[in-house]
Amino acid sequence: MAKSRKGFGMGVGAGIAGLLLLALLIGLITVYSGGYNVAATEPHSPVSRWALNTTMHNAVEARAPGEEDLPPLSVADIAAGAGAYKAMCEHCHGGPGAERADWAEHMLPMPPHLTEAAAEWAPNEMFWILQNGVKMSGMPAFGPSHSDEELLNIVAFVDRLPAMTADEYADLSAQGGHGGEGHEH
Repeated sequence: MAKSRKGFGMGVGAGIAGLLLLALLIGLITVYSGGYNVAATEPHSPVSRWALNTTMHNAVEARAPGEEDLPPLSVADIAAGAGAYKAMCEHCHGGPGAERADWAEHMLPMPPHLTEAAAEWAPNEMFWILQNGVKMSGMPAFGPSHSDEELLNIVAFVDRLPAMTADEYADLSAQGGHGGEGHEH
């Protein structure tokens, strides 16, 4: 009886190894043949979309600094982040009463409307995304070219976006970020 269990276990192990080898072979054929359509005019399959979104959310959550590591965000930070958001983010993400640029409508993945999507991210996660960007999404890394203070101001502004009215957005954007000094480091 013990011999048949051992043989069964070896058979299962060999079957799993064979399936993994087959998956690797199919993957290599797909990569080298150009079999996956990378055109931004073709939507991702549901499985691809799920895999990319789940990977991004889990990767950001795992790498973002702790919420306690960020300084408290203030009303002045929101005002200071308004101009930067309008200049750097609105063309892709839009804002309350402000649509994204026409060309951004054809990006794949499409940049989320942050008036809705910002609610699913904690400030520390938004900060990490702004600092590091997101591969294969069009989201650039602003950390190499902007100070932490500038990025935290944008985080404060984006964190407020889901509750912001179109009039509030227009007023803050018109101030160009001159409504406050931002937080002190």
